[in-house]
Amino acid sequence: MQLPGDGHVHTEYSWDADQGSMDLTCARAVDLGVPSVAFTEHVDYTPFRAGFLVEKVPGLVTDGILRATELDAEGYLESIERCRAKYPELRILSGMEIGQPHLHDAELRKLLAQGTFDRLLGSLHCLLDGDVYAEPWELYPHRPADEVFREYLADIPRMVAGSELFEVFAHIDYPIRSWPDTAKPFAPEDFEDELRQALRSLADGERALEINTRIPLHPTILKWWPEEGGERVTFGSDAHLPEALATGLAEAVAVAEAYKFTPDRRPELPWRLKR
Repeated sequence: MQLPGDGHVHTEYSWDADQGSMDLTCARAVDLGVPSVAFTEHVDYTPFRAGFLVEKVPGLVTDGILRATELDAEGYLESIERCRAKYPELRILSGMEIGQPHLHDAELRKLLAQGTFDRLLGSLHCLLDGDVYAEPWELYPHRPADEVFREYLADIPRMVAGSELFEVFAHIDYPIRSWPDTAKPFAPEDFEDELRQALRSLADGERALEINTRIPLHPTILKWWPEEGGERVTFGSDAHLPEALATGLAEAVAVAEAYKFTPDRRPELPWRLKR
């Protein structure tokens, strides 16, 4: 099986990936036969409760609130060009994974003006909890899991309406990564109305849906995507280490093909629904 492009990869230029390496990731892509890689570094302007990240990135945390460093766009783009020259057989896309883009339009436009970014992912990492933002794993200890997930899904249409800057919505199942063991096991059918509304807003906003392979996307969610008007998908391992590149992509391809998504003319482009 020919692997698709990996459209969601982090390197040392992401604030939470100090063990990442753009050069080594490119080398691994060539070894694995991955035809393209999008280096979508974290861009997070939203301060949020750090939780366990205090131990991982203590220098970014003050009074329990994490404030991420800004992307070194100049250094990042120079590294992109070095890797393009070193690995001409690999299609390398520049990019960003933008947390809550609808909340930070001015800052993002200033950052985007510093260069060309080929792939812009929009992510909803945090929800408002009182007067501060927090990740789902920080909310679950004091809020019901189903309530958190419904609030997350309700924010997706607001994010689409509030930002035109991203083309791909990343990991629509993000809160499931930290789903608490004490909650009822996750089943998409329990949230069908809310999931369909979120998918419809993405389709109406002409965004692509990412099949993130950090955990397998439930096939039912992908089945509902074209039913709600979705026509494009991308694949992303969300790798923060070179050895994690392309993890789960082969399995994700099999599911996408089952729902009639097919490659476009170039490997770095989103797959399209076959009509």
